[in-house]
Amino acid sequence: MTRRHGYVLLAALVAVAVVISAAIYVGFSGVLRSGDDNIQASGAHPRSSAAPASTGTWAGSWSAAPAGAEPGTERNGFSGLSIRNVVHTSIGGTGARVTLSNLYGQQPLSITHASIAVASAPNNPTALAGTVRRLTFSGNTSVVIAAGAQIVSDAVRLRVPGDSDMLVTTYSPTPSGPVTYHPQARQMSYVASGDVVEDPTGTRFTQQSPYWRYLTALDVLSNEAAGTVVVIGDSLTDGITSTMGANRRWTDVLAGRLRTESGAPRYGVVNQGISGNRVLSDGLGRPANNPSGLSRFGRDALDRAGVRAVVIDLGINDILRNPQQTDPAKIVDGLRELVRQAHARGLRVVGATLMPFQGHRGYEPRLEVVRQGVNEQIRAGKVYDSYVDFDRALRDPYNPRKLLPQYDSGDHLHPSDAGYRKMADAFDLTSLKGSTGAQL
Repeated sequence: MTRRHGYVLLAALVAVAVVISAAIYVGFSGVLRSGDDNIQASGAHPRSSAAPASTGTWAGSWSAAPAGAEPGTERNGFSGLSIRNVVHTSIGGTGARVTLSNLYGQQPLSITHASIAVASAPNNPTALAGTVRRLTFSGNTSVVIAAGAQIVSDAVRLRVPGDSDMLVTTYSPTPSGPVTYHPQARQMSYVASGDVVEDPTGTRFTQQSPYWRYLTALDVLSNEAAGTVVVIGDSLTDGITSTMGANRRWTDVLAGRLRTESGAPRYGVVNQGISGNRVLSDGLGRPANNPSGLSRFGRDALDRAGVRAVVIDLGINDILRNPQQTDPAKIVDGLRELVRQAHARGLRVVGATLMPFQGHRGYEPRLEVVRQGVNEQIRAGKVYDSYVDFDRALRDPYNPRKLLPQYDSGDHLHPSDAGYRKMADAFDLTSLKGSTGAQL
């Protein structure tokens, strides 16, 4: 062998060794770098079962809009405590990442330890054996989130099942209030003293909480889902009167239909409802608690992972709440502005008619006229690309100003579980596909 040939052979052996070393490193990193919606992912966490490399789309599996600052947390926040949020997935995947928010904080939020796991059972703080994964942020196990900001974690290799509960746990050692939260979770989460973020047993999570704190999104890397449908709304979307811990909001039922029905678009469903939300006006505070649909639409709807379509169910609180909006044209103009912003992103928009509320404490005949005026414009095709007629589906045919009793939770405004199911069943799934086209 000549000296020149020997150098060539040595160089080839070195190149092979580098490739093998890189493969070993990637295979055991446990972290998937998230960027564009479509990525190539490979590797397995050392505590997970081996899984083949996969391509996929980042899509939203769960979300909750940051709604305000939690009362009583202004000084200390949740320093020295572990918060274990329980959330329910709409779709599954082979990787996961989360978004943490300090939108309503007045000082930096220090998270020194965070994890994600599959729950061992519904409504339970115990993790399924072997599924706890430590979360990192740009490769670091701790992160400081500035006041008013949010952060997306690195992606971790984890088989996330659809239609299942997940556990996302954070620990903050220092005072960092007020706490950004979503008050109408309709789901029990848990709190424990000390840093027990990676404790799979859940035995120390003895304090229950009806809120979601800090956590605002769970995205999955899916090779089945084509993207995300974002539903932005008020308490009717938030599911305020649905059964606690049962995932019976109308968006949950819609997610089930998208998972199982033949020909349905394979989308994750994320619920961006805030109870009391209005199209046109914010709540009190700076930043505003319960921000208006117009002010939060970009963050809560358009910027969600993999969004392909938006569903809007807003307007009833503009009519009902102080200050009352009694000009249907102004409400419709606000809805059209949301549609215009979505169209600028190339997104299809499905809207909902406003449901009846006679018998509710805020009902007045003049407000019924406003509701009918908004619905008239929606049905005429002058607001959305298409619409779902919740009004027609749930109203009493003998008195169309009222909900049918079987669909009424009892307050004559919010549906029962049966009413929420009827809302989802009224949805034409094909309306989520296709091009934009509303004549505004």
